[in-house]
Amino acid sequence: MATPLRSLLLLLLLLTVISITTIHGSDPDLVSELLSLRSSSKDGVIHLDNRLLNRYLSSSPIPRPYSLIIFFDASQLRDRSDLHLPELRSEFALLSSAFLRRHPPNTPSHSRLFFCDIEFKESQDSFSLFGVNSLPHIRHVSPSAPNPRSSDPMDPSDFARLADSMAEFVESKTKIPIGPIERPPPISGRQIGFLLVLLLIASPFLIKRVLAGETLIHDWKFWMVSALFVYFFSVSGSMHNIIRKMPMFLTDRNDPSQLVFFYQGSGMQLGAEGFAVGGLYMIVGLLLGFLTHALVYWRNLTAQRGVMLLALVVSFWAVKKVIFLDNWKTGYWIHGFWPNSWR
Repeated sequence: MATPLRSLLLLLLLLTVISITTIHGSDPDLVSELLSLRSSSKDGVIHLDNRLLNRYLSSSPIPRPYSLIIFFDASQLRDRSDLHLPELRSEFALLSSAFLRRHPPNTPSHSRLFFCDIEFKESQDSFSLFGVNSLPHIRHVSPSAPNPRSSDPMDPSDFARLADSMAEFVESKTKIPIGPIERPPPISGRQIGFLLVLLLIASPFLIKRVLAGETLIHDWKFWMVSALFVYFFSVSGSMHNIIRKMPMFLTDRNDPSQLVFFYQGSGMQLGAEGFAVGGLYMIVGLLLGFLTHALVYWRNLTAQRGVMLLALVVSFWAVKKVIFLDNWKTGYWIHGFWPNSWR
C-alpha cells in the first residue's frame, strides 16, 4: 500500500509543478523573452502593451530577477511643446543605449534591467493600473514591487535635466551604474565636409575683403552689439538653459490653462526666468556704461546729477528684483544689518 500511495503523492506533486509552470511561466523564459524583445528594438527600448505588461509583472514570482524602467507616452500629446515628449523619449533611448554599452551581454547585470515604453491609446488599462494621470512620467518597477501602484515614480522636476537626471534616478533605485550618456554630434561628417568645401571656394574672396578692411569684424557697431550679447548671455544663464534644454515655461499641473514662467525651487530654472534676470542686469549694465562714457561729457551739472540719481534708483530697483527672485526660489532671505543706534 505504501508504493501506490507514494506514487500518487509524487504524481500530484508533479501535476502541481506543471500547472504552476504553465500558469506563471518560469523566470528564465521571461528573461529570455525580454532579451529577445530588446535585441529586436533599434534603441534597446522594449515596447509594451497591456498583455506584455501583465505577463512580465504578474507571471513571475516575487522577487523578480529583473527591474523595469517604463516611459509613459501618448501619441496625441506629442504635439504639445510644453511636454517635450518626443525629446524626452529620445533621451530615454540614449539612456538605454548607455546602459547596453556599459553592460554588454556577457555581464550579469545585462539581464537585470530593462527599459520599456508604453503608449496611452494602446494601453489605457496599464495607465490606470499605475495611476498615471499626467505626462511626462517614468516609473521604476523593482523586483520586489507587489503591484504597479507600489512602483517608484520619477520626480517631475527632474525631467529638465533629461537623460542625466534619468540616469541618476535609475542608478539610485537599481544600484546599477548606467554609464556616460553619448549624444550624436549636431553636425554629421558629411555636413562638415560640405562646409569645408564651401570655405575653400569662398576663401579667396574672404581674404580680399579682409585685406581691404571691408568685413563685418572691422565695424565697431558689430563689436558693441556682440559685447552686449555676450553680457546678456552670461548674466541670464542662457548656457545653462541650452545645456540642460530648459523650457521657456511649464503648464500649471493644477490648472492646465495657466502657464508657469517662474518655478519655485533651486534645482530648476526656466528660460523665462533667465531672460527676466538677464534683462534686469542688462538695464543696470547699460546705465553704468551710459554714466561712465556719456554722462561725464554733459556740461549741465544739474541735468547730470538728475540723470545720475535716476540711474541709481532704477539700478537699485533692478538689483532688488533679482535678489527677491533668488530668495523666493531658494528660500534663503538676506536681511540688512542696522546698527542698534539706528533702531
